[in-house]
Amino acid sequence: MSQDKTEQVKFWQGDFGDNYVDRNAVSFEQMRMRISLWVKIFGHMAHDMPKSILEVGPNIGLNLRAMQMLCEAEYFAVEPNAKAREVLIKDGVLPEANVQDAFAGNFAVPEKPVDLAFTSGVMIHIHHDDLLDACRNIYNSSCKYIVCNEYFSDKPEILQYRDHGDKLFKRDYGSFWLENFPDLKCLGYGFEWKVMTGMDNATWWVFEKR
Repeated sequence: MSQDKTEQVKFWQGDFGDNYVDRNAVSFEQMRMRISLWVKIFGHMAHDMPKSILEVGPNIGLNLRAMQMLCEAEYFAVEPNAKAREVLIKDGVLPEANVQDAFAGNFAVPEKPVDLAFTSGVMIHIHHDDLLDACRNIYNSSCKYIVCNEYFSDKPEILQYRDHGDKLFKRDYGSFWLENFPDLKCLGYGFEWKVMTGMDNATWWVFEKR
């Protein structure tokens, strides 16, 4: 579904998004954390590993770099920030043809859906009013699996994000997926406790289309 750029998308395409790219860096510790995360997630797909994978909002591709060490597949990305796209291509994470200049609510769904489409720390920056459109696009882009790794809250919340309003949102994203797409089956879920993992306190879900 076509969607105009939201206030949140413009925010990430601008200076704040560029500065976020500068704050992030590939390091041994970053890769260790993400490899550990994806070992757990891929464990729920061991019976049928994905051969094609799309990340919506990868930034510089920390998840994609880790996944490529664990799963042989063709990888794609949808990324609205130009500086982040440059890093993805320059570092050889993805070929330019596999990187789409778009955002969750308006990217072109591939003619041949991928086996796995996922977000990690992206839905938390999509306003609640725009979330269903984004999820529909992600849902339509996958023929098999959907993974969501986001901050959790029992009820929808809007929080300040680095002194900015309307830029950070929390809710039960797992329930949101199941309520709006009833043919999804939850294969597993988990919590990355910052004290133990070093990653932000986030909950992940693995869904399979039935």
